[in-house]
Amino acid sequence: MDLIRAAELIEKGTSMNRSGISMIRLRMPSLLVLAVFLLLIGCAHRPINPPITQIDPKAGYRPFTRPQFTAGRDGIVVLAFSGGGTRAAAFSYGVLEFLRDTEVTGPKGKARLLDLVGVITGVSGGSFTALAYGLYGDKLFDDYEKRFLKRDVQGEITSRTLNPIYWPSLWSRTWGRSEMAADLYDEILFNGATFGDLDRGKGPLIIPAVTDITTGARLPFTQAAFDALCSDLSAVRLSRAAAASSAVPVVLSPVTLNNYGGTCGYAPPPWIKPFIDAAEPPRPAARATRHIKEEAEFGDGVNRPYIHVVDGGVSDNLGMRSVLDTLEIMEALNLVGQPTPLDHLRRIVVVVVNSMSSPKTEWDKSESPPGTIEILLKAAGVPIDHYSYEATELLRDKQARWHSMKMLRESAAFAANKDPAVAAALRTPDTTIYAIDVSFAALKDKAELDYLNELPTSFTLPDEAVDRLRAAAGKAIMASPDFQRLLKDMGARIVTAPPSAGEATATPAAK
Repeated sequence: MDLIRAAELIEKGTSMNRSGISMIRLRMPSLLVLAVFLLLIGCAHRPINPPITQIDPKAGYRPFTRPQFTAGRDGIVVLAFSGGGTRAAAFSYGVLEFLRDTEVTGPKGKARLLDLVGVITGVSGGSFTALAYGLYGDKLFDDYEKRFLKRDVQGEITSRTLNPIYWPSLWSRTWGRSEMAADLYDEILFNGATFGDLDRGKGPLIIPAVTDITTGARLPFTQAAFDALCSDLSAVRLSRAAAASSAVPVVLSPVTLNNYGGTCGYAPPPWIKPFIDAAEPPRPAARATRHIKEEAEFGDGVNRPYIHVVDGGVSDNLGMRSVLDTLEIMEALNLVGQPTPLDHLRRIVVVVVNSMSSPKTEWDKSESPPGTIEILLKAAGVPIDHYSYEATELLRDKQARWHSMKMLRESAAFAANKDPAVAAALRTPDTTIYAIDVSFAALKDKAELDYLNELPTSFTLPDEAVDRLRAAAGKAIMASPDFQRLLKDMGARIVTAPPSAGEATATPAAK
């Protein structure tokens, strides 16, 4: 509502019967001022993601425009940050601290582990740390604790929700609690930055993800995915992506994106055609092509002019689906003899940062069953937790299969093989996968494990909890057998030992 309309309403209200005016003037001036103020601020509108008229596969924030994917590299490190509120944000931050503080030396000299990271995926709480690191790089370590981790973000959101100044906007059909939260995230962390700012940087590719509430499909924030919407990702604010990725259903409102699909010439990637047309496509292609099909369905801008998205953890609480899709596409194309842009990679290191907690309950000690709210929360969380387990196991299955097939191809028995069908069956990428599990379960200290498992999923935690989460991340990485195997295979050793967060002493270096 504009100023002219507000003024017209005021004028109309003051052209009342004179006998009534004298009474109102005695008690209404302050209320009129408040009413005008509320009218003026009550017409907030959500940001609109702009359209594009033509797709340019060589431009925009997409994987193969980034320097981390150039042919000069023989390996890439991927970090997958899970959901879990501040618990996830702090645990993920602890991983970044460990990688920053850990230098390794190998055949190619000395390097920080953090400088080897090429991709960071994130959902919900993990998306804040991922996006903030993508934006600020090493400057993040200067004040991220103060600006976000050790701040009562949840309290500030609640305070704004209860503040009458925000009520007219919150009552709007196009501006809800998540838009209010996005504005707060801009004020305290992102400073209005967009994906265009990430694209201009040289840091790792950051991929936050959300869930389409209508179909349950995952929508990653990359230009490749936004091509289906015929929309320009570079203009989208990072704060809005973080708000969408953490928009827990019911607690926070969905975030609405404009869908211009069908107006820019979008078409699914050409590599998918052989798998769609084939009567019996290779098994890895089934899951990979499903996501591409879901992505293509976003292109129906006529029947779906708006896409409403919520917490990315609803469809993928580990931020692992993008990683698994990529590996499955690599394998499927390899099976049919088609090259991929990742064939030059000899190592793919996936660090799964899983902050899932398992708080104990006393339910089974009582004859009375849990209450309705408790059951609803558990019913929502159990499928997500089980899918997270399955996603990690799928990665390990892929790791084992590629390793086994490589051993068979290099065996003396296979050297004499003349059967092309056998050769095709054993064809997998000549790449070694390292699956580094960073979770509370990796910790040896039972008291510390119990403490972390009791931390809630919220956007406020005690300072002590934040520090203990940061310290636990480094311990979990060091405990990973795949991390130790990676160092051995690289011919590397740790030359600068990382200190535990909040401590002055250093963790012993690996020998």
